[in-house]
Amino acid sequence: MKLNISFLSKLLILQYLSAVCLSQEFDFFYFVQQWPGAYCDTKQSCCYPKTGKPAADFSIHGLWPNYNDGSWPSNCDPDSVFDKSQISDLISSMEKNWPSLSCPSSNGMRFWSHEWEKHGTCAESELDQHDYFEATLKLKQKVNLLRTLKDAGIEPDDGFYSLESISDAIKEGTGFAPGIECNRDSAGNSQLYQVYMCVDTSASNLIECPLLPKSKCGSQIQFPKF
Repeated sequence: MKLNISFLSKLLILQYLSAVCLSQEFDFFYFVQQWPGAYCDTKQSCCYPKTGKPAADFSIHGLWPNYNDGSWPSNCDPDSVFDKSQISDLISSMEKNWPSLSCPSSNGMRFWSHEWEKHGTCAESELDQHDYFEATLKLKQKVNLLRTLKDAGIEPDDGFYSLESISDAIKEGTGFAPGIECNRDSAGNSQLYQVYMCVDTSASNLIECPLLPKSKCGSQIQFPKF
C-alpha cells in the first residue's frame, strides 16, 4: 500500500509539473509600446509617476507571450511573484522607459508586478524575472519608434496622418510590419496609441508577425502632443 501511495504521489507531481511546463509554452511575443500623449488625452486622463512627467517618447507597455492562433497564456505561475530585489539594477532604466501613467501616481512597482505576474510568468521556460525585464528594455533600445516616425516626417504635433503612412514608416525603419492600436481623445478623434512588434521566444529578435491585433483605427489618425 505504501508503494502504491508513493507511486501515486509521484505521478500527481509529474502531472502537475507537466501542466506547468505546457502552460509556459508559447509561439512568439508581442512587444508593445505606447504613446503617452494618447494615453493621457482621453476622458479618463492620466497621472504622472512620482518621478515626474515622463519624456515625450514611446514607453514600454509590455512583452506578452502569444500563440499563433491568436490566443495567449496568462498568470501561468501563481508562486512566482514580482520581486523588486531581482531587478534592482534595472529600476532606474525602467522608471525612464517603462513608467506607469495610471492613477493614482505611483513608482511603477504595481505596474511591473502586473506585467510579470500576468505575462512574464508565462515565459519562465525562456526567461527568469531579471532576464524578462532586461530583454524588454533592450528591445526598447532596438525599436526607436519616435525616431523612426520623425525620420518619415511624422511628428507628435497634434496633426493627422494616414494609418498607412505610419505603418509603412515603421516597417521601413524596423524591417517588419507593425500592429497599430488607436484610442479616442476627449473629442472623439482616433489617435495613435500603441504599436505592436513581434519578437521571437528568446525575446531577442524581431520577426514577422504570425498575426496582428485587429486595428480599430480610422484611415487618418492623430499623433497627439505630449
